[in-house]
Amino acid sequence: MTTRDFFRRLAYLCTPAALLAVAALSQTGCSSEESAAERERATAQQTPLRVITLRQLDGPDFLPRSGLPDAAERELLGEYAAGEGRAIEWVLVDSLTELFAALEAGRGDLAAANLTITETRMARFAFSAPIAFVREVVIGRTDVRLESPRDLRGQRVAAFGDSSFQETLQRIHAERFQEPFEIVTAEGGSDEALLDGVANGSYELAVLDSNTALALLPGREDLHVALTLPDVRPVGWAVRRDAPQLLASVNRFLSSHQLLSTPNEIHTDDLDGIAARGVLRVATRNNAANYFLFRGELMGFEYELAKRFADSRGLRLAVVVPPSHAALRDWVRDGHADLAAASLTISAEGGGEGMVFSRPYHRVTELLVTRADDLGIQSADDLAGRTVVVRRNSSYWRTLSALREAGYAFELVAAAEDLETEQIIDRVGRGEYDLTVADSHIVEIEQTYRDDIRAAFALTEEGAHGWLMRADNPQLVEAVNGFLRREYRGVFYNLTRAKYFGNDRTIQAHVGERVDGASAAALSPYDELVRRYAERYGFDWRLVVAQMYQESRFDPAARSWAGALGLMQVLPRTGRELGFDDLHDPDSGIHAGVQYMDWLMRRFEPELNMADRTWFALAAYNAGIGHVRDARRLAAQKGWASDQWFDNVEHAMLLLAQREYHRHAAHGYVRGQEPVNYVRHIRDRFEAYARLTEQ
Repeated sequence: MTTRDFFRRLAYLCTPAALLAVAALSQTGCSSEESAAERERATAQQTPLRVITLRQLDGPDFLPRSGLPDAAERELLGEYAAGEGRAIEWVLVDSLTELFAALEAGRGDLAAANLTITETRMARFAFSAPIAFVREVVIGRTDVRLESPRDLRGQRVAAFGDSSFQETLQRIHAERFQEPFEIVTAEGGSDEALLDGVANGSYELAVLDSNTALALLPGREDLHVALTLPDVRPVGWAVRRDAPQLLASVNRFLSSHQLLSTPNEIHTDDLDGIAARGVLRVATRNNAANYFLFRGELMGFEYELAKRFADSRGLRLAVVVPPSHAALRDWVRDGHADLAAASLTISAEGGGEGMVFSRPYHRVTELLVTRADDLGIQSADDLAGRTVVVRRNSSYWRTLSALREAGYAFELVAAAEDLETEQIIDRVGRGEYDLTVADSHIVEIEQTYRDDIRAAFALTEEGAHGWLMRADNPQLVEAVNGFLRREYRGVFYNLTRAKYFGNDRTIQAHVGERVDGASAAALSPYDELVRRYAERYGFDWRLVVAQMYQESRFDPAARSWAGALGLMQVLPRTGRELGFDDLHDPDSGIHAGVQYMDWLMRRFEPELNMADRTWFALAAYNAGIGHVRDARRLAAQKGWASDQWFDNVEHAMLLLAQREYHRHAAHGYVRGQEPVNYVRHIRDRFEAYARLTEQ
């Protein structure tokens, strides 16, 4: 196989979709094989994940460094292991030679060291989907200028032993030179030591991956990238060939992660900073009162009120769901969210240190909840000898503590902080807990679809809910208070409150069909089919559900004005070319749509970021691949990033509706707003689905 053939094959094989398809094939087949895979996964969860990586010789044995590729790689590995319920056992080695030998000998489950995927390595090991794409660069002192690989003639070029860089240098020599240039095996093992060797004259030049050079060179005025080598190289994790289940598991994780991976940014600035970013981050909880899914729609009283506020400020709403009620305050205080809107009771002591509540916007009463057949409790005097279970971090705990201090003899027990009030009520109804306390609007919701509980009596006078913000954000506090003042008891407010708390049939339907992340309920009626084909072609199933909702609102009989059919709105001509005739059949319609998305993904160059390649493929699904290519060319002409969809190519797509631009485009006019909205809506819905299913 020639080098050109290898890279052509690698360009396809290293696409996440292709690697995941291969991994999925290893899992398809008889149920006994699936059972074996399940048993293997269950066994794996009981053992640590052994990761072989390079020892850091310029410091302690293990010290992740912010900004370096290996630090990001270790963080990524940590997320994968946590998702699998496994601890990481680091196996530290001193060289790449030892690393590969250790993997072959079974000392570890996978190897991770910013490993370039090469032909030689693929012959020995299986590799994950790429976690990055890099070019190899030649580093020299700032006075060194190289125009092409031929300028390496006569130089001493350093690279680590058993590295992809040595393979590259040997290939360049074999293809381009008749007389040798010296390839030096660098000693010391660290990238910094290699750069030091160039700076002090031990070597004239050295070769590194571009991502490593990008992290290290800004602090080195004596060195620069003297030459960028032409081939784009994928970076991945190495796995033994006898571990196909591990490889498939890793690839599924990478597929999801790279679509969702945006830095967990922390911001504590005021409304002007929020406006500059264009996103309002609201922390809430996934329950029937605050935030849930109903037939694919994001709903909830708090959600709709927060969205109304965001829309009024021209902001995109990003909902974040902390792991517990107690974490709501912390996430806002620490800058993971801008405010919390989660039916929070305004307490007498206020929001706490550094925090402040908004003006009231919703009034409720705290009610004691018991089983419907428990008629012996009518007032606080009947609490003697009973047990009440609530979260310690709730206003209910404070109310009950005050009752105990007043002399009422009952046991107060703390529930887990990640339990919703409705979950505690459910345990009371089933007899697992004796009593609890809940706000009146939550009791109203619960009583619409269950008859095994009742509200015994009110513990408090009418109280109020407020949104929680940082006290040092006066602009945001003022804007929120102004909004709530205008909306409270207005038309939108009254209709929204009635929608969630005043219509028994509506509430019952919402509760029956909402997606509760804690119980991993269905996102759509077709989740089983979606999971099957998403796994086969290497997509995150929640992305496919988001796209299916955007296309058909989960209606298999849907037909568009253009004649597209079924759940994924595939054109009959496209369906026939893919081998599908009955696109109204849910199985065929979903399979055709996912297979078409896979085909589109492979039309874009493999060195693209996985997320951007997905956004490009979605835009092409909606508008046609030709228009996406036109938009990318126009973006490059405008000086925008032609390899990034959001805020770059999407802007060019909008311009293609204007004659001055589309008359020069190969594929002519396109109503660019449609694919732009299409991709954004799917992205936003996908993120919401992911948050709800990962609680």
